[in-house]
Amino acid sequence: MLQRCLDMLAPALQAPGAVVVDCTLGLGGHSEALLQQFPEARLVALDRDKEALRLSGERLAPYGERATLVHAVYDELPEVLDRLGLPRVQGVLFDLGVSSMQLDEADRGFAYAQDAPLDMRMDQTTGVSAAEVLNTYPPGELVRILRAYGEEKQAKRIVSAIVRERDKEPFSHSARLVELIRDSLPQAAKRTGGNPAKRTFQALRIEVNGELAVLERAIPAAVQALAVGGRIAVLSYHSLEDRLVKQVFAAGAATTAPPGLPVVPEQYQPRLKLLTRGAELPTEEEVAENRRAAPARLRGAERIREALE
Repeated sequence: MLQRCLDMLAPALQAPGAVVVDCTLGLGGHSEALLQQFPEARLVALDRDKEALRLSGERLAPYGERATLVHAVYDELPEVLDRLGLPRVQGVLFDLGVSSMQLDEADRGFAYAQDAPLDMRMDQTTGVSAAEVLNTYPPGELVRILRAYGEEKQAKRIVSAIVRERDKEPFSHSARLVELIRDSLPQAAKRTGGNPAKRTFQALRIEVNGELAVLERAIPAAVQALAVGGRIAVLSYHSLEDRLVKQVFAAGAATTAPPGLPVVPEQYQPRLKLLTRGAELPTEEEVAENRRAAPARLRGAERIREALE
């Protein structure tokens, strides 16, 4: 869906000096495509993963000063732009979820298909690991996390098994957790929705990295950073992310005027224009080429006026 993101942002990035922010740098594929497609644009790219910054820095080195890479979580966007002296930008891109590098590096513990230390931190220099969450959180809090962040219907059953097993020996590696989840689920639950550990791993990853809380702050901040005519594109990979993006965009595209006014004053007019009808889905060809694209949902919006106080 990269090309659709580029096409969505294109009208805002054609002018010389346009600034585009890649809030989820990863290995730099999207950033490189932005620099190639918009040769007069400047890129600011954020990532909390220092290894991703190192690798993408090598990839983007040929673009010199056009690319500014910053070690930051994407809800820190206002502070980053302030430090760089950029009050407004013309484009913002989010590609949410786990990067291919993190999934493919076994020792990061993101993937349930291979045994690895239960870490799951996107920034391995700070915060608690997934193992610490499993071994120390009260049962009720673990149930809440699995239900809220993994939409796991069998949360109580899984947590009961986790608590029983952690009392015998603390969790350290993913294979043991995957096996425990398989053993604790009823047969009917194992037959639907792919790997039965998928929802638990998603929930742990979101908790470890504070992803939804960060996203709740980041999307409004990104909208606020857009100049009039600026555009934002967001790729989400599960319903919780997509719901947050939808809510922010819908609020920005709605009038805030009291009902019944014959003429809507400027300060109540919508600030955003939606660029997608609902969420756009990947094509069958895209999914066949990259199965990780299957759950992707794309939403976009354009800033059409400043917010008036």
